[in-house]
Amino acid sequence: MSESKIVKLTDESNNRSSELPLVSGTLGPSCIDLGTLYKDTGHFTYDPGFGSTAATKSAITYIDGDQGVLLYRGYPIEQLAEKSSFLEVAYLLLNGELPKQAEFASFEHQITHHTMMHESLKNFFQGFHHNAHPMAMLAASVASLSAFYHDDLDVDNPEDRKLAAIRLIAKMPTIAAAAYRYSIGWPMRYPRNNLEYVTRFLHMMFEVPSEPLQLNPVAAKALDLLFILHADHEQNASTSTVRLVGSTGANPYASIAAGITALWGPAHGGANEAVLKMLEEIGTPDKVETAVKRAKDKNDNFRLMGFGHRVYKNFDPRAKIIREMCHKVLGELGVNDPLLDVAMKLEEAALKDEYFVERKLYPNVDFYSGIIYKALGIPTEMFTVMFAIARTAGWIAHWIEQHETPGARIGRPRQVYTGSAPRDFVPADKR
Repeated sequence: MSESKIVKLTDESNNRSSELPLVSGTLGPSCIDLGTLYKDTGHFTYDPGFGSTAATKSAITYIDGDQGVLLYRGYPIEQLAEKSSFLEVAYLLLNGELPKQAEFASFEHQITHHTMMHESLKNFFQGFHHNAHPMAMLAASVASLSAFYHDDLDVDNPEDRKLAAIRLIAKMPTIAAAAYRYSIGWPMRYPRNNLEYVTRFLHMMFEVPSEPLQLNPVAAKALDLLFILHADHEQNASTSTVRLVGSTGANPYASIAAGITALWGPAHGGANEAVLKMLEEIGTPDKVETAVKRAKDKNDNFRLMGFGHRVYKNFDPRAKIIREMCHKVLGELGVNDPLLDVAMKLEEAALKDEYFVERKLYPNVDFYSGIIYKALGIPTEMFTVMFAIARTAGWIAHWIEQHETPGARIGRPRQVYTGSAPRDFVPADKR
């Protein structure tokens, strides 16, 4: 028998048992390897929401929800947020190490010179209804990249995988900005490659031909920070979707498009949009106290959005970072918006209320990111698109890691069948 630790599971009804090895990573709890469970016992496992199930090994991101820890490739998110940039973080996620100066210069050059989207994509956008949701346009447009780059793409070739990653990270802001401008009837803007990644995106979003864009540097800094914080978050719903689709051998553009659609849900990437809707429902700062009381009433359907987190049982480490930036943005831009006043009043009330403090229902990253986006003039329907731009770096890093993992298999979850038992077909005239 191997010296590795095992867990023995026995079915007392038939005395069949299985000796299951424990699998340990660098950090975090060990996992029970269930690979032989069905063969040994005739049973599958049942874990709705996969709350206790690890579906893969990954070296990209580590989360300790109890301690409020988030690491990208071993680096604390606090250090990366303070000292790094989104593009440098994207390089780190893809390659496993922070780049040297020459490596980063080459990476930035590649990203900068793949920002253009094919001109025929303009015609593709014309097929959307004028008020189509930007996430719908983003998902469809990214999926359409398969038609442009599929013929010369070999997913088993490391160089082809790297080129796909460069293309996706480079073109995502261009496509996102085009989706926004089409939705409001503005002409699409070409990327200005003399600008840095985030500044270039903001120019594509807001610049008009009739006058130059006067951009406050704090806007680009805030958005770059948000992109860092949203770049990856371990095996969440959208990342797991990318890996599940990728496990079939699907090309990266189709896999990332699937991730975008998973992100769209209000329980995932749409959470910051839900925060703004909640603030609109509250209305004015003087109604915050009533809202807090309603949130504590179990018989009231009203809930505070953007508080607490399924993963973090303490303060979301990203929220600690973004809270400071949020207040800086509001102060620097001098935005006069009643909803932002409501948000700040709600933050203050919740951080002092014992009900929320005892339950560790602190404002999370979605709470503050929605406020920052609104202060920057980014419309609510674009919030999840912003998330997708940032998360593309994490998605494609996971897609590449999956293809580099020996023995990777197609994803095939099991189920507990609750339908009818076998029965005979009854002709229509006798039913």
